[in-house]
Amino acid sequence: MNLNRSALLGLLVVLFMGLNPDYSFAQAVSPVLQSYQKLFIRTALATKPEVILNAVKDPDMKGNLGAFFDYTLSFVLQYADVLKDDPEMIKLAGTIASSAASSGEPQNRDALWRLFMAYRDTETRVAVLEALAILGKGDSRVVENLNQFLSNQNNVYRSGLIPDYAVLAACIKTLGQLGDGSSFPVLFSTMIGGYPEEYAQLASQALGSIKGDLKKYLIDVIRKNSPVEKLAAFNAALSHKDFTPADMGEIAENALDISLSYIAPLETDQKSLDELRYASIRVLTEYRWSRATTLVIKHFYRLQTDYSNGLVPKSAFIEAIQCLGAMGTSEAAQALSLQLGLINSTMERTREFDEELLISVIEALGNIGDKVAFDYLLYIGYLPYPDSVQTAARDAMNRLKW
Repeated sequence: MNLNRSALLGLLVVLFMGLNPDYSFAQAVSPVLQSYQKLFIRTALATKPEVILNAVKDPDMKGNLGAFFDYTLSFVLQYADVLKDDPEMIKLAGTIASSAASSGEPQNRDALWRLFMAYRDTETRVAVLEALAILGKGDSRVVENLNQFLSNQNNVYRSGLIPDYAVLAACIKTLGQLGDGSSFPVLFSTMIGGYPEEYAQLASQALGSIKGDLKKYLIDVIRKNSPVEKLAAFNAALSHKDFTPADMGEIAENALDISLSYIAPLETDQKSLDELRYASIRVLTEYRWSRATTLVIKHFYRLQTDYSNGLVPKSAFIEAIQCLGAMGTSEAAQALSLQLGLINSTMERTREFDEELLISVIEALGNIGDKVAFDYLLYIGYLPYPDSVQTAARDAMNRLKW
């Protein structure tokens, strides 16, 4: 038997009243709440929004609106599969969400999020997001849900599909209003995701609304986001003038760590990681951040292999050597001494060497001043190196600390 729309709505109302004992009128504590629940369920779908608005205006409903919105949200959620595309139901859902924004209670947050997931129309979703911007403060579950939704939208956009821009904008604004630090990575991703300028600006504004430790937030992006975003976050740190040398050292240390360990799926990703790695080495050298010695040594040995195979330019290998010299640690001196020993051995066998590379190793050892380099520097005097090398070796030996 086919039911027309009016008959279907009537049947659904009867079912709602009969199958929801939690919302039965007998169990409602407040008489005024009972009255509005009865009016809501017995009123035609087209006029239910008016009941919502009247309840919000009624001073006697103060303190009862949270329970009332739970009741009305239960109705629109229970029949979402049947009526989520019905214009009158969409209007009702949007009215409930909009009213809850100003008059609801935190208890409505979970139901509002279920409404967001059940109804895919723009009107309802924007209304829910605007409500959660007010009701969701301090609720980590709300923030986590919104972060995940925005992340999914970013993935949709990267795949070549067009998201619902009105919902996207509302989600960005809501996260900015909630101001939770956990939203920083996904908002940063949105800001540089290639969206039209107005949405990138919205993401930038939302990022500016998040209070807390900017250094930590940027490190989170460097460690968690895509290679392109890691590099963008590092460059953002470079342009931030308020970071101390210790801040920049810590940021660069994390950048070097992740760029050495991250396995890039695409060639473009690897290029971003390489650029991040070389940029972090330059910062570590500038600030002499010795805490990163182990990572710098790992980078040095990787460059040593790549340079010997012709995969990287000499300038990159020299930067790695200079960074070791800036570390000022015995471990760095040991790695450089072994490199000098290798150069000396090659010179002894072939009479061939790269003077620029050799001088950079000698100067780096002199900068560290560790006595572990003494024998390696001394041996230079027994080999037919030119005067420039001999002079550099003597200068470095004079700087060793005993």
